[in-house]
Amino acid sequence: MTNREEKNCILSDFLRIISHISDNEYQKRIWILNKGPECQAFDDAVCDFFDLGECIFEDYVGYKITHKQQQILNQFRNEFEKFSDDHDFPEEFIDTPEWAKIMDMAKEVLKAFDYKKN
Repeated sequence: MTNREEKNCILSDFLRIISHISDNEYQKRIWILNKGPECQAFDDAVCDFFDLGECIFEDYVGYKITHKQQQILNQFRNEFEKFSDDHDFPEEFIDTPEWAKIMDMAKEVLKAFDYKKN
C-alpha cells in the first residue's frame, strides 16, 4: 500500500467515525441497545476519533484537506472534545440539544468532505 493509499484509508475511517457521531439511529442501536452487527461504545468512538484524528490534524496538507475543510474539522474537534470531556453515558445525553448540536456539526464535516456512507 502506498503512502497516499494509506492516508486515504485513514481519512475514510476517520470520516466513518464522524458519520457515526452524526447518526442518532446508529447511536441508539449500537451505543445504547448494543444491537449489531456493529460493536462499538461511545467511549470507543471518542478514542477512535482522537486517535485517528491526531495524524490528520498534524498533517492536513498530506491528507489533501482544504483550508475550508480544516476549519470545519477544527471547529467540530473543539466542540466534540469539550462535550466528550463532560459526558460519558449516551443514554443520558442522546436526546439533548447539546448533542443535537454535535450531530449537526458532524453532518457539516461530512458535507464539507462530500462523504457518502457505503
